[in-house]
Amino acid sequence: MIYLDNAATTYPKPKTVYKNIMDCMTNYCANPGRSSHTMAIEGAKVIYETRELVAKLFNFDDPLRVIFTSNATDSLNLAIKGYLKTGDHVITTSMEHNSVLRPIHHLEAIGVEHTIINCNDEGLINLNDLQKSIKANTKLIVTTHVSNLTGTIFPIKEIGAICRKNNICYLVDASQSAGVLDIDMKECNIDMLAAPGHKGLLGPQGVGILLLGNGIELQELKEGGTGSESSKLTQPIFCPDKYESGTPNLPGIAGLNAGIKYIMSKGVNSIYNHEKKLLDLFINEASKNDKIQIYGPKSEKDRCSVVCLNIIDKDSSEVAYNLDSIYGIAVRPGLHCAPLAHKTIGTKKIGAVRFSFGPFNKKEEIMYAIKALNEISNK
Repeated sequence: MIYLDNAATTYPKPKTVYKNIMDCMTNYCANPGRSSHTMAIEGAKVIYETRELVAKLFNFDDPLRVIFTSNATDSLNLAIKGYLKTGDHVITTSMEHNSVLRPIHHLEAIGVEHTIINCNDEGLINLNDLQKSIKANTKLIVTTHVSNLTGTIFPIKEIGAICRKNNICYLVDASQSAGVLDIDMKECNIDMLAAPGHKGLLGPQGVGILLLGNGIELQELKEGGTGSESSKLTQPIFCPDKYESGTPNLPGIAGLNAGIKYIMSKGVNSIYNHEKKLLDLFINEASKNDKIQIYGPKSEKDRCSVVCLNIIDKDSSEVAYNLDSIYGIAVRPGLHCAPLAHKTIGTKKIGAVRFSFGPFNKKEEIMYAIKALNEISNK
């Protein structure tokens, strides 16, 4: 299998990720933060060390405000639903994943207004449109950092500056960029950052993160056991316990710990440069076939690790099926949980085939994928 579906979940993982998970399951997979025996204490140490690693990766000051969730969807729901109240206004864009759009749409029922800024057909945002959309009751701006459909890179530093100037909270969905692009929460004025552990951070499925800037308080979405203030019937009000009820995913966090250490050892820029070379090669080669239509930014500097395309007069699902069944290449067709993004680039009715590259892909795999596309286009 040639795996080119890294935007969904990166594969394979660094060997140390598998090792950490199995070491946890074998030697200290107890209940951290509850029991006081050696195994539980070891688990608690791993969790806290992972909070520190996450904070360091994103230049974030307080590890205790690194919240572990089950995935990026869980993080985004907590951030959006926990922050907005009746009468508030939120701004987002047409390039967002349903993990952003559906929670915002859901909040219409309690009187939260929203504005969706239409990006251009390359997935690029006009910052003047963003500025014009701000209202007196605008409390939150939510944008992706990198589109999961086109790979379009959003100017989060400039958006963060607009938010800071207008005293608006800025939430960044870093699902496609965490571990691939350098993200400095201070420099970019990011108040909340959401990401999954299983994509660019190279951890396993089932763990996500939400970083809460100082002064950001959310309404928790669940209550329960935290191992702290157990004599009270009310939820603790301090981080991270306020948002982390229930037994944590210790094996997942242990795997994430190893994934982040791998990223730090290699360097985010090194991983980005590797994936960028593969992306540029793929686009340059695919562009030679006039039956292949490529979507997204024309400028290479505006795109990261993801490209979607169609073969003229070929169904995207059929193309993906042939890539898998005949050539052993894994990609993703369809709407990619981003219907407004597909509408933005003109593919809502037909979908598209998405190729996404990871740190372990090789040039030879890219050239084989191009060969496969060329052969399919001629059938």
